[in-house]
Amino acid sequence: MASTRSQLNVSPEPVQAMNAALAGFDPARELPEGFIEFLLPFHRAFTPRQRDLIGRRGTVLEAAHQGHLPNYLHASHATQDSWHIQLPEWCQDQRNQMTGPADDAELVVKMLNSGAPGVMVDLEDSMANTWPHLTHGIANILAALRGELSYFDKKRNRTVSIDSDKAVISLRPRGLHLRQAGVLNGEALPASLFDVALIAFQVNPEQLKHPLTFYIPKSESAEEALWWRDLFRSIARAKGWPQNYIKCMALVESHPLAYQMEEFAYNLRDHILALNLGRWDYLASLIHFNLHDPNWVLPDRNTIPHDVAFFQNLRTAIPEICHKHGLLAIGGMTALYPSREDAELNARALAALEKDKKNEAMSLMDGAWTGHPDQNEIAVNQFPAPNQLHARPSDHNVHPDLRPVPSGVGKHTLEGTRAAVRTVIRYRQGVLSGRGASLLDGYMEDLATDRIYRLMIAQRIRHRDVTHVLDDNGDAIPHTPEFVTRLFDEELARIVRELPPGTPPEAIQRFTNARVLSERMISTGEFNPS
Repeated sequence: MASTRSQLNVSPEPVQAMNAALAGFDPARELPEGFIEFLLPFHRAFTPRQRDLIGRRGTVLEAAHQGHLPNYLHASHATQDSWHIQLPEWCQDQRNQMTGPADDAELVVKMLNSGAPGVMVDLEDSMANTWPHLTHGIANILAALRGELSYFDKKRNRTVSIDSDKAVISLRPRGLHLRQAGVLNGEALPASLFDVALIAFQVNPEQLKHPLTFYIPKSESAEEALWWRDLFRSIARAKGWPQNYIKCMALVESHPLAYQMEEFAYNLRDHILALNLGRWDYLASLIHFNLHDPNWVLPDRNTIPHDVAFFQNLRTAIPEICHKHGLLAIGGMTALYPSREDAELNARALAALEKDKKNEAMSLMDGAWTGHPDQNEIAVNQFPAPNQLHARPSDHNVHPDLRPVPSGVGKHTLEGTRAAVRTVIRYRQGVLSGRGASLLDGYMEDLATDRIYRLMIAQRIRHRDVTHVLDDNGDAIPHTPEFVTRLFDEELARIVRELPPGTPPEAIQRFTNARVLSERMISTGEFNPS
């Protein structure tokens, strides 16, 4: 396993960054009639720009690892002018946005019937990036937008349909970093472009209760907002819709974007409704950009308090920027998941949820994300009104410190490293089995968690001479590459040992493959979203 500084900085092609249509795929037969002709002009206009933007991301990351970290931009129209959006009436209340994978029709129907004011249907992190899951997810999205999606409830022996039209539905396409192959004669195009274009091509605004709304993921600069803006306008023009018809919300999931939020929103001001702190992906990005700094070796993930300074400073900055310009500010996901079978875990999860969402409300956010219907009422109840758009802090810092060193926070333990190793193996096994998110030890874990844990392990290897990771006896255990390899072997053996009797050999092999793949991703420095 690699151990040098340069090897832990490598950012190769991410696992599953390329989604390809299946062998024998015939676009003329399997895509809507006329779609390829609709798609081609966008491919010519937006694919070169996407490739350039992704190249710039690599330059910014490399500069950070040389000590030139992201920072605020110079004053501009975005930060100096009194611009303001008019938030539509249909989007005034987003106190909770339930989120889940688009390929799970049962979950999508349950989210829409949960009473949550918003539902985000996801083609990205919570869904495996493979062609069958993608096409199934898009079909579910189109049915949900028309109010026609249903699933068969085996326990009750009946079909369950959408029975509520109150929720605002937003759709998360795959991020700008992902590519789609197999559709255009061997040419790859941005996955974001494919997802947005395929959905928009098949949408009839007369069948929708509100304008088509996308949730933009994984952005890393204000300049990327211009790509999305131009795409929305071009598609609207091709469809004969008003230029500003397509609406969007956007996640703040990367450290560079945290310094450019106001500029990002300004560039999308004809479309944008909200910014959302995607804190787990943000944490992964924060570690990645500070990977060179031994002061940034983070403690065990579950010992980091929800109001740690590097979260809280950003958590209070987002509502100030949003409310200044009329946007909603949305908080992130609480990872601990409720359980209807385990009363103790359920009580702990719901108590953590209440505390977390209360903190977000006190930080002047307007809503939250959750992933389970049982979380909706508690989340909504923490926010005092449909929104807090008129609330502004009295002592706001225009340029807060977004990199306060996490000294004195949490614990660095060997058991924490083991937990990280165990989680990345099981998460990757889930991906190999077709799941983008997995419930592990009471936590709903997706790609963000996987990235966090891989980065934490890499930190402990890289800075082992100055970071003291303690075992149960209080002794420091240097995390050499060889030692971490041993941990991967031991945790894989434990996972296999704890599998239920009769587990098929192919399932065990997937765990083995996941173990090899996860360690390789750490040793080669593969930490970008994938």
